[in-house]
Amino acid sequence: MTIQISTPIRDEVAAALRVGDTVEITGYILCGRDAVLPKVVECVKAGRQDALGVDLRGSVIFHTAVSPAGVGPTSSNKLEIESSIEPLSQAGVKLHLGKGKIHPETVAALAREGAVYAVIPPVTALLGAKTLSQELVAFPELGMEALYRLKVERYPAIIAAAQGRSIYEL
Repeated sequence: MTIQISTPIRDEVAAALRVGDTVEITGYILCGRDAVLPKVVECVKAGRQDALGVDLRGSVIFHTAVSPAGVGPTSSNKLEIESSIEPLSQAGVKLHLGKGKIHPETVAALAREGAVYAVIPPVTALLGAKTLSQELVAFPELGMEALYRLKVERYPAIIAAAQGRSIYEL
């Protein structure tokens, strides 16, 4: 059974997700990868989250760039991306969306912060059909690696880390 999730994600929705659940995400999601996520973390740590122009509470961050070719997940275990997961979860992000195995320390941090990590198949054409709109929200100088907000409908994903467990450790 596929679980339908709407953004912003409520705490109880994130808490109910289990490793192996399949989900479809509808609503607004943020997109960022190794160039922009450290900048977002800097804003959060400096108490300047308002400068981003978006509310991170209950949000989804998709580890991707936004280009004319579409969107597709990048590896979430890149240092700049994976090191953003804990502080962004502390700032209210409930779901981190990407691809690949993340470290056990990150899985534990997600559990502490009540957030989850999901993997999405690298299927750019499918995601393009489920992307309703896109908007550049911060750091335009980074081009396709800037922070974007997408409006999506029924984005498919699989929960890969939740409740201190990882799909890669089963």
